Amino acid sequence: MGFFAGIGVLLPFPFYYWLWTHPQAWVNLCGKDKDPSKVMAYVSHFLKLLQFISLYSVSSLSWPPPLYFWPLFLFGQFLNFRVYQLLGETGTYYGVRFGKNIPWVTEFPFGVIKDPQYVGSILSLLACLSWVPFQYILLWTLGYVFMIHLESEEDPATRAKPLS
Repeated sequence: MGFFAGIGVLLPFPFYYWLWTHPQAWVNLCGKDKDPSKVMAYVSHFLKLLQFISLYSVSSLSWPPPLYFWPLFLFGQFLNFRVYQLLGETGTYYGVRFGKNIPWVTEFPFGVIKDPQYVGSILSLLACLSWVPFQYILLWTLGYVFMIHLESEEDPATRAKPLS
C-alpha cells in the first residue's frame, strides 16, 4: 500500500504544475461557458480527497492527539480559511493565471507570511505526524515547496486570455 499511498499524495502536483505553466490550454479546455477557476476547484477537491484517502490508508489514528497537534492544526487551518476568505475561489484557484483581474491583498496573513496558504497546509500536515508516517508528510510537503518555487516565478506575459 505504501507505493500507492505515495502516488496518491503526489497526485495533485502534476495537475497544478500543468495549470500554472499552460493556463491558456486550461481556459480553452474549460470553454466559454465554464469558469476555469471553478473547474480547477472541483478537480482540486477531488484530488485532495484522494490525497486524504491515501494518507488514511497508511495512518494509525489514536486519541487524544499530542498537544502540539492543536496549535499547528488550528493555526494552519486558520491561514487556509483566511486566504480563501480574502482571495475567494477565483483568487485561490489561479484566477490571475486564467486572465482574471484579482485585486492585490495586503491584510493579514499577506504581507506577514510568505505563501500563507501553503504554510497553513504544511503546518496542518506537521500536526498529523503522530498519526501519519514521516515519509508521506515529507512527500506532500515537498510538493508544496515545489509549487511555492514554481509560483514565485510568475510571468504576466504567460497568463491566459479569457475566452469571449
